[in-house]
Amino acid sequence: MKKVGGQVCQICGDIVGTTSKGEPFVACDVCAFPVCRPCYEYERKDGNQSCPQCKTRYKRLKGSPATAGDREEDTDVDEETTTFPFSSQTQNEKQKTAELMLNWQMAYGRGDETNAPNYDKEVSHNHIPLLTSGHEVSGELSAASPQRLSVSSPPPERLTHSYAGYVNQSPNIRVVDPVREFGSTGLGNLAWKERVDGWKMKQDKNSVPMTTSRAASERGQDIDASTDIVDDSLLNDEARQPLSRKVSIPSSRINPYRMVIVLRLVILCIFLHYRITNPVTNAYPLWLLSVICEIWFAVSWILDQFPKWLPINRETYLDRLSLRYEREGEPSQLAAVDIFVSTVDPLKEPPLVTANTVLSILAVDYPVDKVSCYVSDDGAAMLSFESLSETSEFAKKWVPFCKKYQIEPRAPEWYFSQKIDYLKDKIQPTFVKDRRAMKREYEEFKIRVNGLVAKAQKVPDEGWIMQDGTPWPGNNTRDHPGMIQVFLGQNGGLDSEGNELPRLVYVSREKRPGFQHHKKAGAMNSLVRVSAVLTNGPFLLNLDCDHYINNSKALREAMCFMMDPNLGKYVCYVQFPQRFDGIDRNDRYANRNTVFFDINLRGLDGIQGPVYVGTGCVFNRTALYGYEPPIKPKKKREDGFFSSCFGGSRKKSSKSSKKGSDKKKSSKHVDPTVPVFNLEDIEEGVEGAGFDDEKSLLMSQMSLEKRFGQSAVFVASTLMENGGVPQSAAPETLLKEAIHVISCGYEDKTDWGNEIGWIYGSVTEDILTGFKMHARGWRSIYCMPPRPAFKGSAPINLSDRLNQVLRWALGSVEILFSRHCPIWYGYSGRLKWLERFAYINTTIYPITSIPLLIYCTLPAVCLLTGKFIIPQISNLASLWFISLFLSIFATGILEMRWSGVGIDEWWRNEQFWVIGGVSAHLFAVFQGLLKVLAGIDTNFTVTSKASDEDGDFAELYMFKWTTLLIPPTTLLIVNLVGVVAGISYAINSGYQSWGPLFGKLFFAFWVIVHLYPFLKGLMGKQNRTPTIVVVWSILLASIFSLLWVRIDPFTTKVTGPDVKFCGINC
Repeated sequence: MKKVGGQVCQICGDIVGTTSKGEPFVACDVCAFPVCRPCYEYERKDGNQSCPQCKTRYKRLKGSPATAGDREEDTDVDEETTTFPFSSQTQNEKQKTAELMLNWQMAYGRGDETNAPNYDKEVSHNHIPLLTSGHEVSGELSAASPQRLSVSSPPPERLTHSYAGYVNQSPNIRVVDPVREFGSTGLGNLAWKERVDGWKMKQDKNSVPMTTSRAASERGQDIDASTDIVDDSLLNDEARQPLSRKVSIPSSRINPYRMVIVLRLVILCIFLHYRITNPVTNAYPLWLLSVICEIWFAVSWILDQFPKWLPINRETYLDRLSLRYEREGEPSQLAAVDIFVSTVDPLKEPPLVTANTVLSILAVDYPVDKVSCYVSDDGAAMLSFESLSETSEFAKKWVPFCKKYQIEPRAPEWYFSQKIDYLKDKIQPTFVKDRRAMKREYEEFKIRVNGLVAKAQKVPDEGWIMQDGTPWPGNNTRDHPGMIQVFLGQNGGLDSEGNELPRLVYVSREKRPGFQHHKKAGAMNSLVRVSAVLTNGPFLLNLDCDHYINNSKALREAMCFMMDPNLGKYVCYVQFPQRFDGIDRNDRYANRNTVFFDINLRGLDGIQGPVYVGTGCVFNRTALYGYEPPIKPKKKREDGFFSSCFGGSRKKSSKSSKKGSDKKKSSKHVDPTVPVFNLEDIEEGVEGAGFDDEKSLLMSQMSLEKRFGQSAVFVASTLMENGGVPQSAAPETLLKEAIHVISCGYEDKTDWGNEIGWIYGSVTEDILTGFKMHARGWRSIYCMPPRPAFKGSAPINLSDRLNQVLRWALGSVEILFSRHCPIWYGYSGRLKWLERFAYINTTIYPITSIPLLIYCTLPAVCLLTGKFIIPQISNLASLWFISLFLSIFATGILEMRWSGVGIDEWWRNEQFWVIGGVSAHLFAVFQGLLKVLAGIDTNFTVTSKASDEDGDFAELYMFKWTTLLIPPTTLLIVNLVGVVAGISYAINSGYQSWGPLFGKLFFAFWVIVHLYPFLKGLMGKQNRTPTIVVVWSILLASIFSLLWVRIDPFTTKVTGPDVKFCGINC
């Protein structure tokens, strides 16, 4: 008979182990359910403190720390004296339950497949074989020949490569027989048993969990603040301490800031009251326009300012993370992370840039078996495929070099271009020699990649041909099958020192005419499904192809929040700030966006979390699947308005309070914010009925497939809360399934893009996706490590920068006119009011361009007409005007004080707010209206890149024609003409006209100073401006000026005699 100590833990799958005296470890003295010590201690600390099988309360064994609620009679139990036989009958019942969950019986008319997969093979879930050439899967490259998994580099003189990806030649949806596909034992018994056991371990739905978050909730604090409040009895072990904590802004800095905000709001109300009640009779239209603009500016300021009321900082403890999840001599318990890199056109997004991003991912400081990199090539370009093959070969040398010498950053282009002392802190005598050798290797790698790029400039008439003589499947970028290629992986290609490398997978989803592919959002959703089938990491990191990992510990920083027992279950994503390389020292066009990343997002982190900004973000896979977060514990005190605004739980009505004992009902709302399926609903079904009603189970399975798509393998992966793929799953079948889930018709009649994954309907899918998660009640985290986690490149010349801003603004306009507009969407969810303010401001800010354009034109109109928008003011009114300007300046100064943003960065942001507002934002409003109302999709994209042949920042001085340049150029010329005309009029009229002139000149110079960076951009490095810009701008400005001269000329009007009284001889 097998000893209990040799049993496998039914929770984590590890060996149960023995005690210090060599006897079997027994956690429960009633049923002896096999549980290892780590799972036993975790259950006592963060679970319901009872056995998952018999529900008997765990006693405190020797060597275990005390927890809240321990009784005295439980502390004297001798762990070595409790030996009980394990109940095989109960275990058989649990096995039967798992098999019922696995044997999906679909009612969608699926038939047999000729090549029925076999999931009964015992193959490691980490082993994904490299597919052989051709169009059929070969299962011969198994674990018996791992050396064949590496990809051989092609010779640099040929732009061809043996195509080794599986191609789905049929666009039709695949038919699957669940009996043949999954076998009688189900899809991975162990993985499913873990899932079912996890459900049975869940705490009682009607009780408050005995965790540190309860103490935080009873004190009236936000859930994520619970990491600051831990029972002192639990702090005797460093590994049990919180993995992160909030760091509030010092009161000496934040309180004056809040006081000035309130004072400014009061002054603003008094100012607007004065403006409305004192019209200018001789310039009524100008006065009315100015008042409307000022009211809009006030509303916009409120929406932007008050979400910054509670800014916070955060600290992480990487040492505690290692102590808790990386015990010496044991496999790492850190969660797996799937990393997504997206690219489209390798001629516009250089392959060398993408290669550096991929290399930084493969060299990240994280367990190699926990990292998988998926590169999405949405253009199906053979150049991308070839360059990724070269990258995988170079990684075998680069990764061990990075880890041996702990270098930063781990993107070779940026590491070798650093102008620092690279010998600092390097004590290994071989470092200099190895660095020189590695630099030579990298230069040769660059030559090979650039050679591929040069040959790809001219596509052959017959298209690209692979080494085996067959055409490249992606020759037609709009009509090609799905392709997947595993370049590197566990038990596959090893590095130069014989160590394993993280998995590297090339993915190009299927595209066919007549299907809507949804651009980047569709590509990201395809990666979500592919990764779920192949590796199913519980967390996802998405990066743009030009954003490399600058801090090798970035994933660990995110895990300090995601894997925190108190905070992690409520977090949908961890957003990192974007930092950029290659920007000029003065940051002429505010490319760094420091005010947004260092002020706005830190303010949102104190409410419900930052918005998702499209890259550098680690996701909880469960949140992407449209599930709600767990219900937060109720607070003893009654919630008020401020708690609903700043992060407390939303006040429940008496009707909803009665539903507290039935979470299945309380989790369902009428509002589309709440998903159709909730994790707790599924868990209750598993725990309650025990699958006696197979018809009910079948209906639930059918509903899940209708929601997630026709893939039983993918649907099964969505229910694995801790990720991972079944060990019994055959790798060849997983790859076939991965091809199936990226077919162009897979998302038809599902919730993908509506409730699941990246949300469709806007070119800024990032804002929309984050908003849907927050509306469901999730919270996000803003992580700013001392060393920036990621760095990327930004367009630094004027035209490209304006087109980038145009795209962002257009996406906001699309959201504004959609059903997901935060003004009216999701009021039945759990979105905080200040968080809603931030999202409303994110969608309506392009509308501000219309009043801004009017307000920037008014100074010129006033100077040309001699009229003004403000009447003769009294001393009291002057006091209010001065107070308003002082409060504006004080707000900016105090904001810079608590955030650490420099005055130059703050001022550049103010300037580009005006530049972008009167150009890109204005075009985005009209383009969005045309798209929504008339269905006309206009595009102003300029994507060409500059070379560095002319030296650093050569791209800064490049000029590219775009219609976005006309409005700000016209404003500049009109205001300059107005200044000249106003001064001329004052000189001709005498000293009495100089007083009113100063007010007009002040506003005109305000416009000119804000547009000064734009003027420098027009002049370029050689002070040359394209003729078309000058012609159009001068023409429009001249017409505008001459029109007003004709209506109200500068010269004094001379009236002749009245012939009615004087006669003709007067």
